Amino acid sequence: LTSQDGRVLRAVGEHQGRLCSRDLKERCADGQDHSARTWATRKRELTVLSSSRIAGAITKATHDQWALARRCQAAHIQTLEAGIRTLRHRLSLPVGAPGTKRAAGGYGSRSEWFRKSRRLAALEDRHTAAVAEWQAGRVRVVRGGRRLLNTRHHLTQARLTEDQWRERWEAERWFIAADGESGKGFGNETIRVTPDGEVSIRLPAPLAHLANAQHGRYTLTSTVAFAYRGAEWADRIAAHRAVAYRIHLDTERGRWYLTASWQRPVVKTIPLKTACARGMVGVDTNADHFAAYQLDRHGNPVGDPRRFPYDLSGTAGHRDAQIRHALTRLIHWAKQAGVAAIGIEDLDFTTEKTREKHGRRKRFRQLISGIPTGKLKARLVSMAAEHGLSIAAVDPAYTSRWGAQHWQKPLTTPRRKMSRHDAASIAIGRRALGHPIRRRTAPPPHDRSDRAGHRTVQAGPGDPGREGTRPPTTDRPPEGPSPNGTRKREPSASNTVRDAPSTQQWVQDSLMHTG
Repeated sequence: LTSQDGRVLRAVGEHQGRLCSRDLKERCADGQDHSARTWATRKRELTVLSSSRIAGAITKATHDQWALARRCQAAHIQTLEAGIRTLRHRLSLPVGAPGTKRAAGGYGSRSEWFRKSRRLAALEDRHTAAVAEWQAGRVRVVRGGRRLLNTRHHLTQARLTEDQWRERWEAERWFIAADGESGKGFGNETIRVTPDGEVSIRLPAPLAHLANAQHGRYTLTSTVAFAYRGAEWADRIAAHRAVAYRIHLDTERGRWYLTASWQRPVVKTIPLKTACARGMVGVDTNADHFAAYQLDRHGNPVGDPRRFPYDLSGTAGHRDAQIRHALTRLIHWAKQAGVAAIGIEDLDFTTEKTREKHGRRKRFRQLISGIPTGKLKARLVSMAAEHGLSIAAVDPAYTSRWGAQHWQKPLTTPRRKMSRHDAASIAIGRRALGHPIRRRTAPPPHDRSDRAGHRTVQAGPGDPGREGTRPPTTDRPPEGPSPNGTRKREPSASNTVRDAPSTQQWVQDSLMHTG
């Protein structure tokens, strides 16, 4: 941008940022007494100092920020309750009592028991205060971010000077955003972007003297271009459909960025039977990768396992980009495989993340806390809907254990290495398809016509041969030829003794099925 463009954007951001801070303060003061009348009053006051559309964007952003703070407050209360339950359970056990797979045991010494009893009292006090704030509708919000605010006290560790921190802090508190309107020029009246990339901004009333175009607008000298989904954006603005824009400054790079966003229709829910008609891709979520396996409609694994790694270290933006990249690769592979659905676990680590259950196992708590459960489901549903894929969430109980028990060893070959995570993805996919995880059911009773023949569960109920017997497992079947009339492998002749038994044996394919 030119120097004049930069000055205008800074002036607009500072002015609207002050209005946004004032409106957020009033919204927090209203608490649960908020109503449509108070909302209209705030919007009228903001309209005088800006415009009607800018006032609407500011109040909407304020409501979103207040609602986010309420959700975080509810999650904090749930975490405290989980810690209190675990502490009460462990304190009720005798000192040194062993734990189980589902619950931790007693504490190792009397001194540790005493320290944890004091911590229980502290958590109960925090819980009482948090519930009181929740019931009163009181939230704690920092425009610009609490982390950046606390960085002011640790400039040396952050490798920032006071001026650098101040510049970043002011840039984060600016507000240059506008919601779109369908039917208006190029989908937005406040921040307008033409198909050629020309950007013009409707200035607030106190800054109207900075306009360089008609109707109080300022047109930037440079143009913009969208490298991602640019064709979709062009189609929307050509049809004058709503597009929201946000302009922000990256102080580290010294660049201005414009972000476009729009809302998609609600994802339609389809019957599970329809989604599973072409098979399923089972996905096992881990701390550093997604393990995926393709299954046909009968639950049989197809091909080799796939892994999609990601790195969740670093900043929040880096973590979000890593998740989006891994999900994009997963969805593209699922589309190439020809399936119509993806099966995932419905994970919830609220209880596991508390330090009261795992004690000093800090590395393990960090491991499960790093698994992006909530963000993964939200992003996967929205991204999969763009490609016509459905998402099936299943119960995560015993998927890793049973997957390793029934699928890891049979699928391991000299050319294919199977891990517990790969086997777990098969278990997840089979559970999403409605099949049991184990490969075969128990033989029927001896009073059945097939006489204890093994029934496979990889085929549908109407497929012929589903309850057929297995091929014989000996070299020379005692009752004539094999069921299919042919041998898998001819017996080899002995080179030493003429009547010596053959060294070759019948090989039963554990994944053999009909249908």
